[in-house]
Amino acid sequence: MNPSVKIFSGTGSQKLAEKIAQRFGAPIGKINIQKFSDGEFQPIFLESIRGDYVFLVQSTYAPTDNLMELLLMIDAAKRASAYKIIAVIPYYGFARQDRKDKPRVAIGSKLIATLLEAAGADRVITMDLHAAQIQAFFDVPVDHLDSSAIFIPYIEQLKLQHLTFAAPDVGSTNRVREIASYFNAEMVICDKHRKRANEIASMVVIGDVTDRDIVLVDDICDTGGTLAKAAGLLKEKGARSVRALITHPVLSGKAYENIENSVLEELVVCDTIPLKEDHVSTKIKVISVADLFAIAIRNAYENKSITSLFIHSQLKGRG
Repeated sequence: MNPSVKIFSGTGSQKLAEKIAQRFGAPIGKINIQKFSDGEFQPIFLESIRGDYVFLVQSTYAPTDNLMELLLMIDAAKRASAYKIIAVIPYYGFARQDRKDKPRVAIGSKLIATLLEAAGADRVITMDLHAAQIQAFFDVPVDHLDSSAIFIPYIEQLKLQHLTFAAPDVGSTNRVREIASYFNAEMVICDKHRKRANEIASMVVIGDVTDRDIVLVDDICDTGGTLAKAAGLLKEKGARSVRALITHPVLSGKAYENIENSVLEELVVCDTIPLKEDHVSTKIKVISVADLFAIAIRNAYENKSITSLFIHSQLKGRG
């Protein structure tokens, strides 16, 4: 008898997990996160998972309770004799801490990988890591999904006549180049210099944007300062329109205000992180990653390839 699939959600990704389970064709698993008065919590599976493939959906955005909750869920599943435990992490927190870029700092993304494995995760499914090399921090398989599979159809239906892609910083150049190649479009780079974290000292545009419809592409929007500044500079340089496609809407601090007051036509994000209910911006549009993760879960369960979900596969097909 083949092991069955059980999909469970942490408190940080409930709506997305429910969508994923619905697309997959299975009911969302029953779990209770019991909370105590001192702030501790304890996940309790309310159904048997013995011998099952257990997929635990939880993005690890702030606060760190989301990460700790996921670790405890993995541990509980291991102790309940699950056959395989797969951590489905649409947004992998601490990913910007991927190297020692200054003396005496932690490499947070490596520590998170170690914790996930120590807790008992057999596999990780995630999307748009801030640095792709984070996959090498794991000794278990990592399925690293690409949001371009969602963004490309959206860009195509816009039917922009003078399409040019822009990288809001040098770090996102490779990501943007792949999408630009798919559309046989030009790309430009917004090169920024920071004084300190979340504060930009200067920015210049490398490339011509005159009379072009610009699409900025990146993995994370945190305070929105970089996006707002890049969009304003692109308009100053003669761009016809500027919009942004960002995978993970961290949107901290004055992000909603920065986006709303910017020259951006729209900010299109994924639902890897839920938007804050007490904040509103008329420019933000959400596209769901549920279908993509449901396919990845099914293929992982059935031991099938997920290559078709990646942009390089689509580029090969166009060749």
